[in-house]
Order: sequence, then C-alpha cells, then structure tokens
Amino acid sequence: MYADERGLALTTDSAAAAEGFDETMAQYLDYRAGVGDAVKRMLEADPGFVMGQCFKGYLFNLFGTTAVRPKIEESLAAAEAGVGKVTSREAAHVAALGAWSRGDLAAACAVWDEILREHPHDLLALRLQHYNAFWMGRAGDLRDGVARVIDRWDESVPGYGGVQGMYAFGLEECGEYARAEEFGRRAVEANPDDLWAIHAVAHVLEMQGRVREGMDWLDYPADAWEDRNPFRGHLWWHRTMYSVETGDYGSALALFDRSVTPEAWDFYLDVQNGASMLLRLDLLGVDVGGRWKPMADAMEAHVDDHVLAFTDTHTMMALAADRRFDAAEKLLASLRAFAGTPDNFAAATMESVAIPICQALLDFARDDHDAVVDGLLPLRYDLACLGGSHAQRDIFAQVLIESAIRNKRLALARALLAERVAERPNSRGNWLKYAETLEALGDSERATAARERADAVLAS
Repeated sequence: MYADERGLALTTDSAAAAEGFDETMAQYLDYRAGVGDAVKRMLEADPGFVMGQCFKGYLFNLFGTTAVRPKIEESLAAAEAGVGKVTSREAAHVAALGAWSRGDLAAACAVWDEILREHPHDLLALRLQHYNAFWMGRAGDLRDGVARVIDRWDESVPGYGGVQGMYAFGLEECGEYARAEEFGRRAVEANPDDLWAIHAVAHVLEMQGRVREGMDWLDYPADAWEDRNPFRGHLWWHRTMYSVETGDYGSALALFDRSVTPEAWDFYLDVQNGASMLLRLDLLGVDVGGRWKPMADAMEAHVDDHVLAFTDTHTMMALAADRRFDAAEKLLASLRAFAGTPDNFAAATMESVAIPICQALLDFARDDHDAVVDGLLPLRYDLACLGGSHAQRDIFAQVLIESAIRNKRLALARALLAERVAERPNSRGNWLKYAETLEALGDSERATAARERADAVLAS
C-alpha cells in the first residue's frame, strides 16, 4: 500500500501507479490536455489499481456525453471487481462513480461529502463534489462543500491553492464578491496555472461590471493555454463577454473565431460557449454570418445525448438558430422520453424547466414571441437546477427581454431592462435596449439619458 501526496492510502503494490495517481491528479486540476496519457501510464503500472480505474471512470464522466458510456461502464466494472480489497474510502469512491454514472448526482455528492468528513484532504472527492454541485445549480453547496473542510487545509498541504480557488468560485456564485476575489487572487498567486481560480476572479469582475479590469485580468497571449483541455475556451469566452459588454463586437467576433471556436463542435462546454455567445450577438443585432451552421451540423447528431440539462438547452439554441426545426422537434421529443429516467438529476429537471426553456428557444426562432414571454417569464427565478453559472444562465433573461420588445410588451420590457441596467450599469447593449424601449413608450428624456450612458460605456 502506498499513499498519495496528501497522505491518503492507495491500495496498490506499484509505486509507479501511486506516482501516476498524483500525476493524473495534477493534470486534472490544471485542465492539462495530457491527463489521458497520465491515466494510461498509471494503469499500465497496475491494471488492477481500484482508485486508478475509478479515476478513469470519473474522467470519462467529465466528457458530458453518453457516447463514452461504454468506457465508463468498463472502468466501473474494473473498479468494482477489486472493491473488496481496498480501504473504505476507496470503496466509497467506487460507489460514488456508480451513482454518478447513473446520473444520480445527489447520491454521488452525498458519498463524496461522507468521504470528506473523514478525509478532508481528499482533493479528488472535493473537486468532484464541487463540479457536480455546480451542475445541479446548488450555489450554497458549491460554497459550503469547500467551507466544510477548508479549515483543515493550509500551505503545508499540496493543492491548498486549488481549494482556495474552489472556495472563491462558490463564494462568487453566492454573491459574496469581495471574499471571492480575495480567495481567488490568493489562489492564482499560489498557482498561476490554476485556471479555475482565474475563472473565479473573472466571474467576480463580470458580475460587478468591472469590465476593463476583467479585460486586464484575462489579458493573456493567444497561445497561453494551448496545452489545456477545452476549459481554456471557456476562459476566452469570458474575455469575449467583456468585449460584448463594451459594444466592441468586432473584437468579440475575432476572439470568438480565434479562441472560442474549437476544431470540432463535439464537446459540451464548447457548445455551451459557442451557442450562448452567438445568440448574445444575434440579440444585439450583430451579423454572425455562417457561424451557426457548423455547430448545428454537429448538434443534429446529439439530439438523444442527454447528460447535462444545460447542454440540452444549448443544443436547442444551435438547432433553432440555424432554423433546423425538424431536428429541434426531435430534440424536444427525446427530452420528453428522457424525462422518465429514474434517479437521474438531469431528467428530473426536464418537465419543470429544461423542456420549457428549449420550447421557448424554438418559439423565439419561429418568431412566436408571445409564447416565449409566456414560457420564460414564470421560470426566470427557477433556472438554477439547469446548472451553469449566473453569468451563463443570463442568456435566457436576454431572450425574454428581446421577445418582450418584439411582441410590443413594452411595459414589461422596460421593467426587465430597468433591472438589468441597475445590476449591470457598464453594459452598452443593455442601455441601448433600454433607450429603445423608453423611446417607444414616449419617454424621450429618459431615452436620451440611456443613450448617453451607452455612449459613455463605449468611450470608457
């Protein structure tokens, strides 16, 4: 028996496998593209290494697609085959993998929480609990899952910076921006390669409307993260968002093409990034050209691929925006069938939230804006269970506002836009839509003031 670098027992008779576990963990935490090779080396050293097989299954679950389900099941079976010979902590990890593989995220998180009560330095359990709390939309748990153990960590424990970065993001999603920024910057200082901590601070700056600071924070060379997995595209998505907020749409499109667009639209996070960015630009009247087509081409093959409800809504964005209405209807039918899947967290969100959101996106593409407003307005405070961040879910609020404007429900549009400019006063697009709506309501004085605020954002 060996131990990982935080002193947790690993049941293997191979020192190389134990070292491979630490290497795989480091690659995973830093979003390195070489994590797959690290897993391969770890299991070549000991094919029966239960935590190694479990880790492999975890990583396949992170792909967010049913296409890798056979790989997940293979890893789960290999881990279960040796579960009688390992520690109770390792056996619990295998149970968590089984629950996650069934889509029972709540059960998986409960197991990781139980592990952490006894083993607060189990960074793998902490990271996966954090990841899945995020995709369940449980902001409090995203924060508190880290808070429950962070007092047991300090600089002497490898990975402490990563724990601070996770805590920063949880604090940010709970609106505790000052503390989030403090922990996030501290984490980046400890490990400049910690993309999750960089990401946490970027969220703080965005949510506080500190657009120019956000641009400076993400002012990296174009090749800065070339050795990272697709999460690098999400950081560039955030940088692109800052350009959108200032009204510099040319730069936004250039960044989109250079750093957000992947080689192929086959990973869930890329689709989330791409679809939401193109739709934001569409709603602002920006001509995005033929950029929807390659994404929609890829998404037609994913109408039955249901893992994350948030991804399903972005699949619909791509199909609807490219006017592939037959494929969009197939997606809706598939989601209705998926809704009956037992003990699956994403399935449980279908009837109440995910399907109505997808229907509203299709209605928007069909110019049925009355249906969009009626569908989205009652849901706007109930979207967290889709997963994603506040910044990501904001796209649905933007669709609602645009439909209210196009359907001439101007009093509603004015009220919704008043909310937005109060919360996001440094967004040029918000002020311009507010001015347009005020003008249509005959309030020329306030419309002029709103246009002046829009010009001020552009000039700042």
